[in-house]
Amino acid sequence: MKNTKNMVTTAILTAMVIILQLLGSFIKFGPFSISLVLMPIVLGSALCGTKSAGWLGFVFGIIVLMRDAGLFLAVSVWGTVLTVLAKGIACGLVAGICYNALKKISVTFAVFVASLVCPIVNTGIFLIGCGLFFMPLIGEWAAAAGSAVLPYMFVSFVGANFVLEVVINVVFCPIIIRLLNAVKKA
Repeated sequence: MKNTKNMVTTAILTAMVIILQLLGSFIKFGPFSISLVLMPIVLGSALCGTKSAGWLGFVFGIIVLMRDAGLFLAVSVWGTVLTVLAKGIACGLVAGICYNALKKISVTFAVFVASLVCPIVNTGIFLIGCGLFFMPLIGEWAAAAGSAVLPYMFVSFVGANFVLEVVINVVFCPIIIRLLNAVKKA
């Protein structure tokens, strides 16, 4: 029964990842697009385990490759595929590992930490991939903007979007898990 429940929950969360990633560019906070796609990945880590969260991260990566990676694919196909899939899978796996390591202390705390590390890992691997595979292109963009490369990367690529992702995850994921656990007990 638990295996069937996890499969169904993972399928629903997979659909949420796809929908949120496809519609993500339409969700704006001022000039910034807000990515809500990390929330179902964190929820998957808490509800279904690390493997499910890794799967959800993989699906996230596939959608990014199909829809949002064109500029980077033109520079390095393998660098883009490696960076995008690694960041998606790793953010799910690390969130799941953190959740599992901390859930005996407190489920809320475990979800909070998973909600925090998921965007950190996602963004961190993205920045590492940028440094390894795309620095000449990013250097051109930075120069055109009249900026040095590192400030340009952190302001343009990370900036407010990262902060908003962290805040949204840290606020809403623990609330959603608490609500789901309350419903389950009722």
